[in-house]
Amino acid sequence: MIENEFLPISKEDMKKRGWDYLDFIIVTGDAYVDHPSFGGPVIGRTLEGAGYKVGIIAQPDWRKVDDFKKLGKPRLGFLVTAGNIDSMVNHYSVSKKRRDKDLYSPGGKMGLRPDRATIVYTNMVKRAYKKVPIILGGIEASLRRFAHYDYWDDKVRRSILYDSEADLLIYGMGENQVLELAEYLSSGVNIKHINHIRGTVYKADTLENVYDYVKIPAFEDVFEDKIKYAQAFNVQYEEQDNIRGKTIVQKHKDEYIVQNPPTDPLDQENLDKVFSYPYMRTYHPIYEKDGGIPAIKEVKFSLISERGCFGSCSFCALTFHQGRVIQPRSQESIIEEAKSIISDKDFKGYIHDVGGPTANFRHRACEKQKKHGTCKNKQCLFPKPCNNLKVDHDEYLELLRKLRSLEGIKKVFVRSGLRYDYIMADKKDKFLKELCEHHVSGQLKVAPEHISPRVLKLMGKPGRNVYDKFVDKYYKINDKLGKKQFLVPYLMSSHPGSDLKAAIEMAEYLRDMKYQPEQVQDFYPTPGTLSTCMFYTGFDPRNMKKVYVPKDRREKAMQRALLQYRNPKNYELVKEALEKAGRLDLIGHGPKCLIRPREDRKSYKGNRYKQGNKRQNERSRNKKEKNTRYEKNQGRKKKKR
Repeated sequence: MIENEFLPISKEDMKKRGWDYLDFIIVTGDAYVDHPSFGGPVIGRTLEGAGYKVGIIAQPDWRKVDDFKKLGKPRLGFLVTAGNIDSMVNHYSVSKKRRDKDLYSPGGKMGLRPDRATIVYTNMVKRAYKKVPIILGGIEASLRRFAHYDYWDDKVRRSILYDSEADLLIYGMGENQVLELAEYLSSGVNIKHINHIRGTVYKADTLENVYDYVKIPAFEDVFEDKIKYAQAFNVQYEEQDNIRGKTIVQKHKDEYIVQNPPTDPLDQENLDKVFSYPYMRTYHPIYEKDGGIPAIKEVKFSLISERGCFGSCSFCALTFHQGRVIQPRSQESIIEEAKSIISDKDFKGYIHDVGGPTANFRHRACEKQKKHGTCKNKQCLFPKPCNNLKVDHDEYLELLRKLRSLEGIKKVFVRSGLRYDYIMADKKDKFLKELCEHHVSGQLKVAPEHISPRVLKLMGKPGRNVYDKFVDKYYKINDKLGKKQFLVPYLMSSHPGSDLKAAIEMAEYLRDMKYQPEQVQDFYPTPGTLSTCMFYTGFDPRNMKKVYVPKDRREKAMQRALLQYRNPKNYELVKEALEKAGRLDLIGHGPKCLIRPREDRKSYKGNRYKQGNKRQNERSRNKKEKNTRYEKNQGRKKKKR
C-alpha cells in the first residue's frame, strides 16, 4: 500500500512505488494540485491510466539545472507546460503592472515561475539532458503556436515551438494526442518522425511530405505587415475544426511550422474516463506549511460538466483551445464525482458550481456539426440564434435536479457563465424559473460586456435589447418567487471599436439603470483571440474593415472612468471625456446629467468641509462638557470622603 497516492514528485516517491525510472516527466509552472481542473495532473493521470510511469516537477527553480534532474532522465520524454494560465497573463495586469498574487502558487506567492515559462523550462531541460524529447502543451503553448502578437513586448513574436526549440507542440485539450504520442515513442519511433498526429504542431525543413495544406504569410511578413498578419490569423481562425479544418503551414526563416488539423473532441465515454482517474482532489501536502494553494478554493467543490463553447465571443481564446464543439460528461459521471465531494471532510453541503466555459451548453449546437463540422463563416448565436440551433435546457435541468436531491447536499449553485441570449431563445421559461428558485446564490453574474451596437458586433455579443428583455424576465420571475436576487453584469471598457462616444453610451445606460459596477474589466489583448488581432492590426480579419482601437492610456482611463462615473475619484477623467466628446449636456443639474459643474462640486466639497468642521467642533464641546461633569463628580466624592 502506497501512503502517498499523488504522482511522484521525488525519488523517494518513486521508490515507494518500486520504480527505478519514469516514462514521462511533467514540468509545470503551477504548484501540484491533483484535481481535474488542472491541466498538468490531468495529462499525468491520463498517461498513468494507460500504464505509463509519470512524475511531476512543479514550479522548479529555473535558475538552477538541478531541479530539472531531481527525477532522473525519463525514458520517453519531458512534457512542459506553463500551467493553467499563460505565464505573462498570470504575472501582469492589463496595465502591465506586476500582480501581487499568484493563485496557483503556495500561499499565493509571486515569483515562483518565470516570465515565458514554457520557453525557460524547455531551455533548462535541454541543459539537463541533451537528447530527450520535449513536448509542449497547455494554454500558453496552445495559443502561441503560430507567429502571434505579444501585448507585453508590443510586437509579433515567433511560434513558441520555434523559439523554445522543443520537438513537438500539443494544442488544445491534449488527452488524445498525448496517448497516441506515447504509443509511438514507446514503440521506438523517433520523435522527429512523429509528424502526423492531429492536434499537434511540428517543425519541418521541407513541405515535401505535407499534403492538403493551406499556407499563411510567413513570420517575417506578418512581423512587418499588419494586413498580412490579419489575413494569416483569419485562416487560423477558419480552419479550427476537426472535420473540415486543413493543415496550416507558416514559414519561419528556413523552417516551416506545420499545424495538423485539430484532434477529434473526446466522446462522452472517454471524457468520463478522464474524470474517473484517482485524483486526490487537493494540493500536495508539501504546500500545507505555506497555507496551501489558493486556486483550489474555487474548484474543490465545483463540477465541470462539459468542454467547448459555441458562443464564439471575439475576446475569448476558447475557440483556439477547447473548440466550438460541446463535449458533455454523462450525468452518471458527474453524480459520481458529486458523491466523492460529499464525502470530503471539509464539505459543508454546497456545490459551488456545475458548468464549464458556458454552463447552459450541454450538447452540440446542431446536428449538422456531427457530419460537416462547425460553420466556417457563421456563428451559432450571433447576430441572432441560427435557425439550426438546438435550444434545449431539459437535460441540464434534469442533471441539476438529480444533484440537489443527493443526500448531504444543501444547495447546488451555478456560477459559471450563462449565455442569456441562449436562455432567451428557449421558448420555455422552465430553466430560468428553476435557476432562480434553486441555483442562484443571491446574485447571478452575466456578461453583456457592452451596449453599443458597433462594439457588440465586433465582440460577437447579442444586442442590448436581448439583455434588457432578459433583465426584465429575471426580475419578474424572482418577484413571483418572492426572492430578492440581483444581476451582476460584467462590463468591458476599451474593446476594439469602442471610442469615447460608445463609452458615454454605456455610462448613460448605467445611469438609466441606476447601477454602478464595482468592477470594470479593461480589454486585455491575450494571444489567440480575434479581438487581439483587431487590437494589433486595426482591422477586423473577417472582412478586413478598419476598426477603431483605443490605445492611448489617457483615453482608456477615461473610458473606464465613464463606466464608474459616480465615483468622486473619476470626476476629472469623466469631465475631460465629456468635454472631448462634445457632450457638455451631460454636465449639469438635470436628471440626465452624469456629473455636476466644477463650481458646484467645489461648493459641495466646501459645504461638506464646513459641515465636517461644525460636527468636529460639536464633538469637541461635548467632550469638554463631559470631562467637566466628570471632574465635578470626582470633587464631590472627595468631599464626602
